[in-house]
Amino acid sequence: MSAVIDVNEEKIRLRHVKNMAEQAAGHEFLMHSTDSTEESPGSHWSDLGSDKRNVLVLIFLYVLQGIPLGLAGSMPMILQARKVDYATQAFFSFAFWPFSIKLLWAPIVDSVYLSRFGRRKSWLVPVQYVIGFFMFILSYRIQSLIGGQDSESDGGDIDAVALTGTFVCLCFLAATQDIAVDGWALTMLKKENVGWASTCNAVGQTAGFFMGNVVFLALESPEFCNNYLRSNPQPAGLVTIQGFMYFWAWMFVCATTLTAIFKTEKADNSDEHPEGVIDTYKMLWKIIKLPAVFKYCVMLLTAKVAFAATDAVAGLKMIDNGMPKERLAMLGVPMIPIQIVLPLIISKYTGGSEPLRVFMKAYPFRLLAGLVIAYVVSITKFDSHNPFIPYSFYAIILIVYAFHQVTLYSMYVSQMAFTAKISDPSVGGTYMTLLNTVTNLGGNWPSTVALYMVSYLDVKSVDGVKTLDGFYIETALCSIFGFIWFLVYRGRVRDLQRLSSSSWKVQT
Repeated sequence: MSAVIDVNEEKIRLRHVKNMAEQAAGHEFLMHSTDSTEESPGSHWSDLGSDKRNVLVLIFLYVLQGIPLGLAGSMPMILQARKVDYATQAFFSFAFWPFSIKLLWAPIVDSVYLSRFGRRKSWLVPVQYVIGFFMFILSYRIQSLIGGQDSESDGGDIDAVALTGTFVCLCFLAATQDIAVDGWALTMLKKENVGWASTCNAVGQTAGFFMGNVVFLALESPEFCNNYLRSNPQPAGLVTIQGFMYFWAWMFVCATTLTAIFKTEKADNSDEHPEGVIDTYKMLWKIIKLPAVFKYCVMLLTAKVAFAATDAVAGLKMIDNGMPKERLAMLGVPMIPIQIVLPLIISKYTGGSEPLRVFMKAYPFRLLAGLVIAYVVSITKFDSHNPFIPYSFYAIILIVYAFHQVTLYSMYVSQMAFTAKISDPSVGGTYMTLLNTVTNLGGNWPSTVALYMVSYLDVKSVDGVKTLDGFYIETALCSIFGFIWFLVYRGRVRDLQRLSSSSWKVQT
């Protein structure tokens, strides 16, 4: 269940970062608001006119972006089914970091380009070609990296360093493509239609991630294919990881060729002129040095320590206890409608002068959700080779997962509302993007540490038999930390919200 929590939250973060960074940069980003009493121009498909083709192009580019993300998200489940140790899982978790720290090279992508070819195409085309060739080569090497043909073989022959390095590079390329596509979306669409950029991102990236993760894991699973897609059982699934990567490698190459030849980029004659690389980095340093921003960053970097065991380890422990990885991935499907509706509902309560009130009210409930998830892990006891899982168990998981999603979204939407409120519009999207980079790091580093430490917390008898899984100790420690954090920051968060707007301004 929780193996998909981190990835889902990362997708939420990416989507909100883009939307609000564009608002902070002063673009006419026409968001669909539940509070609006009149509809924005271009809010319906029929109003798009000549931009319909551009919307479809953007959706497809975001679908391509979601494929590597989905494959990276499927790797921890595949590795866990192969019984790797948690130190290996912790090491592989660095593969997800590039999307969270892309601010470090985003100024370069925005500022260095060939004007004759196009500001965004200068990066998009070569990067997508590299992704395609990278996946083509990887399709021949991936089996040796993950070890053996048996999907549940011993993980001792896995090349963890090479596998992690490979996916770090793949996600780095996907993150760079993301920077280029986000920028192109704002000039590809007409100003009255630019609000569709977030829709393209949400639809495209989610669809790509779904195909690279849930669909791939289902079609790669012999058990799933034999139960639901075949009349005669076979020892292998309908697809292999090699074949899946090979197919999408050619999709990247073909799509990039068509984009390079047939899709022209408008000359950038708008008011949006890229800042110099050095000036951007200097501005980032000025923002970080603000006392109010520094205190807020410390809060963001520590708040999610309380949830690290739940978000990073719980789902992997369920696979250890016999839950098939493809069924675990499929549990995210019923949550999609909830994930669409929740932000709209929660956003009604995050306005006003203290948006973080919702964050602090949801915090203890998310702590409670973590304890309940730990209990669900403890009752997950199935035969991994022939699992019979009662429907009542699925019902329990879905209810707990839905409760967790409510707390997660409540915290995140309120946090994003506060970040948007305090961001200094005079420095464009740099302020907003910096704060959300810190937010992403605040979720990544505790997860990596939790994965690394969980095995060391196992309690064993004198003869080496495990008597208490370290996951439960880690969950308890994280929960205690969260309780203390809540007591310490309850007043500090209130004080941060009451600071004057000048406390958040940058002297330019």
